[in-house]
Amino acid sequence: MRELIETFEGIEQVSSESLKENANVDGHSPLGKMNTFASEVCKWYTDEFLLSEKVKEALADNILYIHDKDFYPTGTTTCSQIPLDKLLKNGFYTGHGRIRPPKSIQTALALAAIILQSNQNNQHGGQSFQKFDYDLAPYVRKSYESHKLRLTELYKESFTSEKELEQRAWEDTQEETFQACEAFIHNANSMHSRGGGQVPFVSINYGTDTSREGRLLIQELLKATKKGLGNGETPIFPIQIFKVKDGVNSQEGDPNYDLFIQAVTTTSRRLFPNFSFLDSPFNSQYDDGTPESEVAYMGCRTRVMGNIHGDDTTVGRGNISFSSLNLVRLALISKGDSEIFWRKLTQSFQLAITQLLERYEYQRKKKAAEFPFLFSQGIWTGGDTLHPDEEIESVIKHGSLSVGFIGLAEALVILTDKHHGESEESWELGKRIIQSMRDMADEATQTYKMNIGVIATPAEGLSGKFVGADREKFGTIKGVTDKDFYTNSFHIPVYYPISIYEKIRREAPFHDMCNAGHITYVEVDGNASQNTEALIQIIKQMKKEGIGYGSINHPVDQCLTCGYQGVMHHQCPACGENDENKLHKIRRITGYLVGDMKRWNKAKRQEEANRVKHGR
Repeated sequence: MRELIETFEGIEQVSSESLKENANVDGHSPLGKMNTFASEVCKWYTDEFLLSEKVKEALADNILYIHDKDFYPTGTTTCSQIPLDKLLKNGFYTGHGRIRPPKSIQTALALAAIILQSNQNNQHGGQSFQKFDYDLAPYVRKSYESHKLRLTELYKESFTSEKELEQRAWEDTQEETFQACEAFIHNANSMHSRGGGQVPFVSINYGTDTSREGRLLIQELLKATKKGLGNGETPIFPIQIFKVKDGVNSQEGDPNYDLFIQAVTTTSRRLFPNFSFLDSPFNSQYDDGTPESEVAYMGCRTRVMGNIHGDDTTVGRGNISFSSLNLVRLALISKGDSEIFWRKLTQSFQLAITQLLERYEYQRKKKAAEFPFLFSQGIWTGGDTLHPDEEIESVIKHGSLSVGFIGLAEALVILTDKHHGESEESWELGKRIIQSMRDMADEATQTYKMNIGVIATPAEGLSGKFVGADREKFGTIKGVTDKDFYTNSFHIPVYYPISIYEKIRREAPFHDMCNAGHITYVEVDGNASQNTEALIQIIKQMKKEGIGYGSINHPVDQCLTCGYQGVMHHQCPACGENDENKLHKIRRITGYLVGDMKRWNKAKRQEEANRVKHGR
């Protein structure tokens, strides 16, 4: 209780780090603080009553981390890929009356926002639309038919031909679609859920629908994204993922290649969309030519596809829960001895699986009525067949359990004196380490009859938590604990000077190993909007090397005083404004964007200090 009281006292302080856990949560608001109080109590309850002793030991030893532990007592799942087409076609129920199917694209996108907001309250992670263009194309068509009918009734004699009438109807449909997309983006950045303390974590996948309606939707969505919010700010949500596919949009002459170019131009200005690559072998193996068979990602990098219990599809499924291993700690306690490290890695990975299965045992016994929207509306496939008092195991068993990892680079420094960006030997060892984890996950999938995978952990904040505890026990170690954060997952350290193409080449093999989720970032200095051709080449290189999901980072800054948009450091180059609160800077964190730059600036200062320290 004393520990809880000390934690509560910390929450009361405006500068408390606990109020900055998630970039899409306003931790300083009254409801944000209340949720933080509740979060700490739930973590305490989980530790005291729901975890086995071995798991608690691993947590105390800084080896294992349970993500969203505060939601453990609720039994909720992590994330879901929503069947938007089904909900719009049949209508849905939010608990306060049934929503009718829409008759226009404007209404359809408004309902899409309501679906996201309603679903967010039933789980602790994000949600995504797997085929945003395909799902909404029918409603673009409905708007077109409505505009054509209206024009026919009012101005039929004004048109010299049917073709002219149709052209005008399409122009009106285009205008309506742009306004609908603009409203959807504004809704995604302003609507609240979970007691008003959090903006829903929203992702949308698109790019492969070649119909006129699907193309029009994405064309206008990208225009609205590029335009920005009310004062031209870069929207943080939805996380947009453009699906790159041969014969559809990857080369000149492909029907959607123009949309690919528009997507690159938009990301050069707004950081979104990111890019997924459907032709990567581990993605293309599922593609049977139908939209439902295309792999889709959550914006944070989560990937759910293979299914030991049924159809290999993304739609109507999600991640059940995930936990992460501290690879650096395993290397530290092994004292650089590779034999001990391999033994510790195997033991820790097996324990992580045990912990996930223990949590699943708790989750599967929950009743469908406890998650009314998630199951009764069929967000998870089969959920709408459950009786309210029925346990949810038959549905959520189709989801995934994932083991993540932090600090491959630093672990390799301990084991070989170099990380995988600067040494071929270390790179080969790094691949063996992560492949061994994947092999253990595949074996566990067959043993326990659950979809168990490896994820490149989407939690950069955890990198800082791990290193602090390790430094306290092992002291400051050059290249390991001498910074504020470990390098996340399999990424090459940000401070290490390496070419973009070499970074892509070295990180690409890990995408195949991390079947539960992965991402590769590359960073471009300066104003990327002035060199979109370079971005195109980077994206095509990602595709060539077998990346599954990638993104490009670059500065996206705006002065709120004079409106200047461009690269800013400590002040606006146009008007001289140096008030940090008036310099709106957006950077990418774990696949999505954040506007609160204090933590990011701290990381960049550490990065620069490391560059100077190493003479780079």
